[in-house]
Amino acid sequence: MPDDQLSNVLQHRFGFSQFRFHQEAIIRSVLAGSDVMAIMPTGGGKSICYQLPALMLDGITIVISPLIALMKDQVDGLKANGIAAAFLNSSQSAREQEQIREQLKKGAIRLLYIAPERLFGGDQGFFSVLKSLPVALFAIDEAHCISQWGHDFRPEYLRLAAFKEHFPQVPVIALTASADKITQQDILEKLRLRSPRVFVSSFNRPNIHYFIQPKKQAMQQIADYLHTHADSSGIIYALSRAGTEDIAHALRSMGFIAAHYHAGLSNEEKNRVQESFKKDDLKIIVATIAFGMGIDKPNVRFVMHYDVPKNMEGYYQETGRAGRDGLKSDAILYYSAGDIMKLQNFISIEGNPEQTAVLSRKLFKMKDFAETQSCRRQFIMDYFGEEFPPICGSCDFCLSHVDQENVTIPAQKFLSAIYRTGERFGSDYIIDFLRGSSNSKIQEHHKSLKTYGIGKDLRKEVQSMLCGVGSPIVHISASLGRPFLIRSTPFMMPSRRSLMGFSSFSATSLTFGMSFAT
Repeated sequence: MPDDQLSNVLQHRFGFSQFRFHQEAIIRSVLAGSDVMAIMPTGGGKSICYQLPALMLDGITIVISPLIALMKDQVDGLKANGIAAAFLNSSQSAREQEQIREQLKKGAIRLLYIAPERLFGGDQGFFSVLKSLPVALFAIDEAHCISQWGHDFRPEYLRLAAFKEHFPQVPVIALTASADKITQQDILEKLRLRSPRVFVSSFNRPNIHYFIQPKKQAMQQIADYLHTHADSSGIIYALSRAGTEDIAHALRSMGFIAAHYHAGLSNEEKNRVQESFKKDDLKIIVATIAFGMGIDKPNVRFVMHYDVPKNMEGYYQETGRAGRDGLKSDAILYYSAGDIMKLQNFISIEGNPEQTAVLSRKLFKMKDFAETQSCRRQFIMDYFGEEFPPICGSCDFCLSHVDQENVTIPAQKFLSAIYRTGERFGSDYIIDFLRGSSNSKIQEHHKSLKTYGIGKDLRKEVQSMLCGVGSPIVHISASLGRPFLIRSTPFMMPSRRSLMGFSSFSATSLTFGMSFAT
């Protein structure tokens, strides 16, 4: 196909002057009838990879999409460009759905968005209807949902393997922004793609600056940031519906124009908030992960996480909603090790120990990222299997200074306290014991030990770092309370300083000179 033909469609139907990443090669592969897997960053233009071929192929393109909000946004955008598109989902009346089916039979629709549940629901649902339609392409968005190694496994996606069984000659394109190498291979196998072309774009988003903040007085930190970025649009993610409502209410009480968004809202309210945000009538949205997928808003200047995400894939996908216009944007995570402990209670899947283990590993990778004493960007790139230099110059670690402090003696005191109290108590108890707390939870016979109260002179930051808030020098087993040494090399401890308009970490190197293990 001549280059100018593809370029003309890109410019006249979608308004872009040139292709990005691997878009052109992907589109040519699809038009040639090949199965394709495309891994592209959030905001990298995945949708063009199937929307443009849909205009050039004879027949209907079926797009598998997991969220109603995503479908609506995509279809609205296509209709605005004069492209015949529709969706089928639970937000429509039976009459509206029947009208769409009639349009499909008449060949009046080029792209149809549908969720896998709707596709296979009931007595084969809509899948039986597909067999009577001239299907030209299957596009599977958020393809990582098919993999148990992925961060958002959805069992209904497994049934999408039926495409190659019942439509062997129809090409399938699988797309995602967040899949590590194991998940990528699983996608190919589960979908049964035939001799697929695989395209993996760089995961680096150079215009996004990454910052990890201690989750202390987080609301005040957020307010301080918003005051200095008054004209900026942004998203604040929280894990619970109640959390989004509480944070939005707090921000409004401070004078900010903010709204919450979660799956519990009515469709009308979701649409209202979404449209207000896209039009810049609303600058701040506080949302669960239900918000953002498919939202094509280029000028999001910041994405904050009030709570720790459950995995690196979710973090990467959500922060990637910032800076789609290529301009500098901030990704700010308010971190507390306590959040990790809370999340452990929500990742267990009854009857599926393997999936629980996968989710647990991913959660602790998120913990490693938040606590790493190295370049944040390099950690992200390494997680997704991509090499990157050790200094990016645009994350809190790379923008911080490093001081040295030897904490061998405090560590000796800490380990002695663990040993003398019987190696059975958690970090909070040990800190209170070292400080000589009169708290009633301190056992009376412990108060007579010579190590009781010997840590009154230790700074709180050192006490916390020794026992596990941040990257601990000493780890205490949750089940046994037994300590063991994590590292004896120079150790980085966060300390606060002002950085780029909001409070951030600098770094202090703690040299720990013991070799202790039990």
